[in-house]
Amino acid sequence: MCFHCTFSRINYKKIIPHFDNYSLISQKHAYYLLFREVVMIMQRREHLTSEGIQTIINIRATLNWGLTPELKEAFPNSIPVPRLLVENSQIPHPE
Repeated sequence: MCFHCTFSRINYKKIIPHFDNYSLISQKHAYYLLFREVVMIMQRREHLTSEGIQTIINIRATLNWGLTPELKEAFPNSIPVPRLLVENSQIPHPE
């Protein structure tokens, strides 16, 4: 099975600091934190190891609809990672 990613086409050096400074509101913040962890894994080049790719797959299992049937078959030992529960979803007053 072959997987393809267009990781290098997006400027993560601007995206990550932006969302670190201006947090998302609601449960989307929890998804951002998982996305950020995947970016950090890839920047450290850990995704090139079997442990690193399994970590990414475990994170993917937590997002949206989980793993596709193809990923479940390719990575049968995947365990979704815990996701942060965002309780405060109110927009802060700009004062």
